Amino acid sequence: MNTILITGSQGFLGSALKRRLISAGYQVVGLDSCQGDIADKDIFNSINGKNISHVYHLAAKTFVPDSWVNPSSFYKTNVMGTENVLEFCRINGLALTYVSAYLYGFPKQLPIAEDHPIDPNNPYAHSKFLAEQLCEFYAKQYQVKTTIIRPFNIYGADQDSKFLIPHIINQLLSKETVKVKDLLPKRDYVYIDDVVEALMLTMRPVLDFSIYNIGAGYSLSVKEVIDTIQDVLHTNKLVETEEAARINELSDVVADISKAQNVLKWQPKHSFRQGVAKIVQQNTEHPYSNVL
Repeated sequence: MNTILITGSQGFLGSALKRRLISAGYQVVGLDSCQGDIADKDIFNSINGKNISHVYHLAAKTFVPDSWVNPSSFYKTNVMGTENVLEFCRINGLALTYVSAYLYGFPKQLPIAEDHPIDPNNPYAHSKFLAEQLCEFYAKQYQVKTTIIRPFNIYGADQDSKFLIPHIINQLLSKETVKVKDLLPKRDYVYIDDVVEALMLTMRPVLDFSIYNIGAGYSLSVKEVIDTIQDVLHTNKLVETEEAARINELSDVVADISKAQNVLKWQPKHSFRQGVAKIVQQNTEHPYSNVL
């Protein structure tokens, strides 16, 4: 069987994974919010699990600031939705790849390995941690083979403009000044194609239950991000900052990706500059597509 189920198949990461699977010869069945709420188990009634060979669970509420405003919606979708997916896998004897999130809170050391203490510092991360616990329980008690991916900061073409990198690109294209809240926070930015390749490698689980960090293995400050994008776009625009940190802001985050490298045989292929250059090249509707 070469049919793959993706929840959240129309999202930023889901769409990229779907394209990659189709290009590799797989058939894809997608579940998205247009078909119903993933927290409602009836959404699976139309899917014949016997025709599915693997499940990727990506459907989630993800925007951290919104999770502070309406946490209950995040717990409903991200926790109960995951339980419904796990039940579907249990009933049909399917392996699962679950896309989690950064769960480590304020790092005790850098880089951050998978055995770093878990300390979710926002409702979104907490909901993903609870979902991870469900995954581990189903793996141990129901033998649902599960691979958990903890991606750090994913970026790429078609990302929602409320995220940092498209927000900066849009300002550089349309305004004379780039405005951000804070130039100092550093994050590990991983290009979407590299995340998709990691997901592809989890289709045949090496272990019954495993967790992998997926990142670039180095961090960049907001200032460094802006400088790199300006270099790619050949601009030199003024940058203004409010110097306003978000709630529970982390100063620096770097993924230890050695486990994914050793077990999955995965390696990120794109530097940050190469990833930004690909975004520029793929957005052919914009006049900057020929700047490279």
